[in-house]
This record gives sequence, structure tokens and C-alpha cells, in this order.
Amino acid sequence: MTITIRLAKADDVPALEELIPRSARELSWPYYTHAQIEAAIRYVFGVDSQLIADGTYYVALEDDRVVGCGGWSRRRTLYGGDQRPMGAGALLDPSVDGARIRAFFVSGRHARQGIGALILAACAEAARSSGFSRLELMSTLPGVPFYERHGFREVERVIDTLPDGTAIEFVRMTRP
Repeated sequence: MTITIRLAKADDVPALEELIPRSARELSWPYYTHAQIEAAIRYVFGVDSQLIADGTYYVALEDDRVVGCGGWSRRRTLYGGDQRPMGAGALLDPSVDGARIRAFFVSGRHARQGIGALILAACAEAARSSGFSRLELMSTLPGVPFYERHGFREVERVIDTLPDGTAIEFVRMTRP
């Protein structure tokens, strides 16, 4: 398996719109109910075109096929996609704020093969180069073990009640 990591382009949006819900369905079921997964796909898990426009979102390619994605942000938005961004889009101050790690998804077939780690390394290096000394994120429950392996620690557990009334748990995490 040869994986290439590159910045996402607007042309990647259709592939991301296919990958993100598939990844959520394949990898979230042991942690969330079917209703929670479908509500999260509707209201939380989706493409954030601002990340692509900012040049801070990456795709992982296998033979020109998008098999993973994730990014970082210098904006206050902590999670969510175009359909429901969570947090203001104002810029962060690298001297006091942590860069946001955002929207990591890998296809189930490619999970646990180092793709997320490659994207995370690219994000951490880009954030460091932009003056940030800390990373912050809002993790799904299935993502917590991955982020813990990469030095993140839990700050707090958050219950987000989605517009349809579905409650879903996330974990806010940080690392230097």
C-alpha cells in the first residue's frame, strides 16, 4: 500500500462527501448507536470547505483514491462541517491558543494502518511552522485511543445535543 498525503483541493469535495459518512458508519458503531451515527453525519461529520480554502486540510491517497482526510486550523471553530460549524471562525492567537486539529476520517478498510498518523504529523508540523505550540481538538469516542497514542490528553467530556434532539458524546483533548 502506497499512501500519498497532499493538501486537499476543491475538486476533492465529492470524494470527501463519500468518504466521511462511510468512515463514520464503519468505525463508529462500537461507540455510538445507529441513530447517533446518522445524526452526527447529518449535523456534525461533513466537509468544512473553510479548511480547504485555508490550505490546512489534507487528503490521503491510494492510487489517486481518497482513503483518508484530516486537517488543522488557525480558526476558533473546534468541530463540525459546513452544515453546522461549532465555534466562531475568528482567527486564533498562536501565542495563547492551540491550533485546532479537525475532521479526521479514514475508510474502514484503511483504518489502523498509519494513515491518520501521517496526516496528524503533517498537521502538527504545519501548525508549528505557523507559530502554534499547542494542539487542541474535539474527538469522537472512536478517535480517543488514536489521539491518546499520539500524546493528547483528555480535557473534558462534552455532550452535544444535535438539532434533532440526539445527544452525542465527544472528548475535548490537547497536547503540546
